Amino acid sequence: MARYRAAPLPGSKYITPEGAQRLRAELDELWRSERPRVTQAVAEAAAQGDRSENAEYVYGKRRLREIDRRVRFLRQRLEGMVIVDDAPADKGRVFFGAWVTLDSLGSARECYRIVGPDEFDRAPGYISMDSPLGRTLLGKRLHDELTVELPGGARTLRITQIFYGARPED
Repeated sequence: MARYRAAPLPGSKYITPEGAQRLRAELDELWRSERPRVTQAVAEAAAQGDRSENAEYVYGKRRLREIDRRVRFLRQRLEGMVIVDDAPADKGRVFFGAWVTLDSLGSARECYRIVGPDEFDRAPGYISMDSPLGRTLLGKRLHDELTVELPGGARTLRITQIFYGARPED
C-alpha cells in the first residue's frame, strides 16, 4: 500500500483585513518568540549528553519541526492572499465579508458573516465561504429563499438582512 496522499484542495484565497492581521501576528509570534525559545531549550538539552534517551531534546526537536511547518504554511498562505476590505457596489447582494441575517421556519433568527477558510473559527457567527451554507449564500439577494443541505438535513432559509462593516445589532 502506497503512502502517497493527494494534497488537500487549497481553500479560497480571500481574507478580511482582521484575518490577515491575525495570521501575520501568529507568524511573527512563532518566528520571533517561540522558535528562538524552543531552539534554546533544544540546545540546552543537547548539552546534557546522550540525545537518544533525552526526552527534552526529542520533544524539542519535534516542536521545532511543528513550528517550521506552520511558519512555511503561513508564509505561503499570506503570499497568495487577497485582502478584501471594501464593500461591494451592490450592497443588496451577499458577497465576501457580508453579515447575513437568516430566518428559518421553526427556529430563531441567525446572523452569519461570510469569511475566508483561514478565519471562520475565530468568532461566533463566522462561516467559511467554502462551506455549504457559505457557497449557497454567495450572490443571493435580500429576501431570497434558499434551501441548503446541512449535516442535520435540508433547511429552507430566507435572507432578511445584508450588512457590510461591523456586526449589526440584533
